[in-house]
Amino acid sequence: MSESSAMDNSIKLFAGNSHPELAKQVARRLGIALSQVKVCKLPNQETSVTLEESVRDEDVFILQSGCGEINDHLMELLILINACKTASARRVTAVVPCFPYARQDKKDKSRAPITAKLVANMLIVAGADHVITMDLHASQIQGFFDIPVDNLYAEPAAIRWIRSNLDVANCVIVSPDAGGAKRATSIADKLDVEFALIHKERKKANEVSKMVLVGNVSGKIAVLVDDMADTCGTLIMAADTLLESGARKVYALVTHGIFSGNAVEKLAKSRLEAVVASNTIPHSEKQLECFPDATEDNPHPESKIRTIDVSSVLAEAIRRTHNGESVSFLFANDVS
Repeated sequence: MSESSAMDNSIKLFAGNSHPELAKQVARRLGIALSQVKVCKLPNQETSVTLEESVRDEDVFILQSGCGEINDHLMELLILINACKTASARRVTAVVPCFPYARQDKKDKSRAPITAKLVANMLIVAGADHVITMDLHASQIQGFFDIPVDNLYAEPAAIRWIRSNLDVANCVIVSPDAGGAKRATSIADKLDVEFALIHKERKKANEVSKMVLVGNVSGKIAVLVDDMADTCGTLIMAADTLLESGARKVYALVTHGIFSGNAVEKLAKSRLEAVVASNTIPHSEKQLECFPDATEDNPHPESKIRTIDVSSVLAEAIRRTHNGESVSFLFANDVS
């Protein structure tokens, strides 16, 4: 889709405070200006939202990612949806590139809440008519909603990055755990390359004792594929396992780069060549902090955190939703 293609005037795109840069990129690709809204915190820490233009009978899209101060940003999204609904918007679509609480999607122990379901209920009660998100941690989360949900994929953009930056013929796609095998095999099939899997052996819950590689990576460029990088412990340990098994280099491709805690510091010291994350979550500041130590061979090292821009996918999904066109085209096609 051309960046200069203008949208119908009956669309409104609002942005919360979670990821204003992505909202601006999406608006630019749609050929529209971001709609004016004032979102702030009152002295008592309540969130205040004021729509500064009419939305009566408009098709409204609200872009807010689940990152940073997640609870505050979730409340901003809910209040924005409700403000548009009570101001007589014709349809309100929540565009949530990284869905908050997506990892709390099942009752994995006694008395545990299913918080992802709670978030879905909150969005519906607030007045959302439609949700657009990207690479849900578990695609079954779509079933928590009684409204349409479009779960977009970063896979086409990831495949484009691999083709543009790596020697595809010498690559092998690796899943860092059994749960991501489907994602990794899909990319491997499209690139027509080999696939490998890492099995994690645990002595006790949440503590990986060792990793066992299933597949051959000897002499290859290994590309780890996952939906998110949080503390990055699994990716770093997987990279060490792959290099010890004969891989020449190891890259990691993730959709949501959370990089919490001391993840940036650990990545800078790790043996990973780079972690390539989409911009569903802002990470430009962390990118500037994540440089390996300079050496004689590499006196000016590049940041270990690289970025894939998915604003074109989100913009095209918004355009197609607004025009009543099929969104499934985006699941397998790159629209950059």
